[in-house]
Amino acid sequence: MKKRVVVGMSGGVDSSVAAYLLKEEGYEVIGVTMQIWQDEDEQTMQSNGGCCGLSAVEDARRVAQQLDIPYYVMNFKQDFRRKVIDYFVDEYQEGRTPNPCIACNRYVKWESLLQRSLEIGADYIATGHYARVAQLENGRYTIANSVTAEKDQTYALYNLTQEQLSRTLMPVGNYRKDEIRGIARSIGLRIANKPDSQDICFVPDGDYAAFLEDYTGQPSVHGSFVTADGTVLGEHKGITHYTIGQRRGLGIPAGRRVFVTEIRPQSNEVVVGANEDLFRTVVHADHLNFMSIPDLTEEREVIAKIRYNHKGAKARVRKIGDDLVECTFYEKQRAMTPGQALVLYEKEHVLGGGTIIRG
Repeated sequence: MKKRVVVGMSGGVDSSVAAYLLKEEGYEVIGVTMQIWQDEDEQTMQSNGGCCGLSAVEDARRVAQQLDIPYYVMNFKQDFRRKVIDYFVDEYQEGRTPNPCIACNRYVKWESLLQRSLEIGADYIATGHYARVAQLENGRYTIANSVTAEKDQTYALYNLTQEQLSRTLMPVGNYRKDEIRGIARSIGLRIANKPDSQDICFVPDGDYAAFLEDYTGQPSVHGSFVTADGTVLGEHKGITHYTIGQRRGLGIPAGRRVFVTEIRPQSNEVVVGANEDLFRTVVHADHLNFMSIPDLTEEREVIAKIRYNHKGAKARVRKIGDDLVECTFYEKQRAMTPGQALVLYEKEHVLGGGTIIRG
């Protein structure tokens, strides 16, 4: 009897080829697009594209027809609003810089979609992520690097649970991006050359502060730019406009290049300083999730990433609380940003990770 797999189809080339590859492997494939965009206005939805717009549904449906697989659109608007957008807004208002894709992966693309898929008799869910699911000798599941470092997406997947991983297939992780596009062209998919989505899907223009004001109905509260010792340098537009390491758009006549080094939501201050002030060796993280091990019981040497496009650097990590790790890099790293993920790797797989609380 064929195993049944639900493939999350965004209308892009990666998830489309994932569906094709799994069908070729002999799975019973069902295509699903997750409806998550909040705006009911059709013109707005159409213009947003990415994984949220109507064009995504149209492209995915067309691919499903071509592959001759069933296709459905499932409504996850409430889950997405509660677990992703509300989290995104809360984090920015607390002076942190969130990663909504990590929250979406953990709580919507996996938790909600997996539950719905199991209810319709699926054995697995699958996505077009450039990563691989691996089961280690100790029996635990983890995320392993894709074959191409250029498109590796393991960083955004560190928070998945063992149950979720045991039910997950990621066929695209065995290919390079050019190979995936080549497969799409070879089977005549119209989306073979469709550009990758780059922006956060619910903020397509990248103006996070404007989105936050519109979503909450609350205008940004101006405050002070200050130095580390409290010297006031000018007025900022509201803490949601800034992130650690930012230089552009500050508008401070300081006579030298300055960067955001800290955000203080309690006093509504944005601290600025020199570029060298951004470099640290120690970072702390909580909200931990371990993959390749049940828990961190001893200090370990790892490769640690502090943001999605960080190449990773050697470090030692140890647990200093029930839900707290301290990670010490051998070389200073720039702009360790509260709210971003600290993801830990051993060899080619994810050891675990957490949310940065301070650098």
